[in-house]
Amino acid sequence: MTTTTTTAAPLLPVPAATAWPDLLAAATDTCLDALLEGADQDWSRPADGLAWTCRETLDHLALGLTGYAGLLIARPTDRYITLFASLDPRAPVPDCLEGLRIAARLLGSTVRDTPTDVRAWHPWGHADAVGFAAMGMTELLLHTYDITRALGMTWAPDGGLCAAVLSRLFPGAPPTPPGYERFDVLLQRTGRTALPGLPRRTEWQWDGSVR
Repeated sequence: MTTTTTTAAPLLPVPAATAWPDLLAAATDTCLDALLEGADQDWSRPADGLAWTCRETLDHLALGLTGYAGLLIARPTDRYITLFASLDPRAPVPDCLEGLRIAARLLGSTVRDTPTDVRAWHPWGHADAVGFAAMGMTELLLHTYDITRALGMTWAPDGGLCAAVLSRLFPGAPPTPPGYERFDVLLQRTGRTALPGLPRRTEWQWDGSVR
């Protein structure tokens, strides 16, 4: 009997610093397009696997994206910044998504304008501009998944976006098992699913430190 062995695809190298503003913009577009499709659903229900509602998860995203830009601007060494962003609690979901696009654009512009030698504090590793771009992308990809799952939608981002954030923030990520996608690996690394031989993680964090 002949046995055929399938080799899993290796991780890609971390993209060049100049690529990350466009990667972040692409992640923003695909995520907000998906969220807009579900804008007429009940956003008061819990986001999948989270303690927040779908609507509260948008506030978390606005806070995170703006905060990452602020960290790159203020460049603290041991603390978070004092600016906290939030969305208008009375605004309808499509207007909230406009707010997220603004926050993502602010982060993208800051990443583009930040010198490569700049470092800023983050509890999961002091990072450079690329690291914060990858963090913003990870937040967008994961929480869009959490929300669309709760709203009964099937959604997955482009594998190239997932490969980029895995290569930068999850250096121990495994290759993609045959029959799976890079997004499945990102979901396993962040405690959302299991993969063959890899159980669902109960604790996790990314590594934003510069390597």
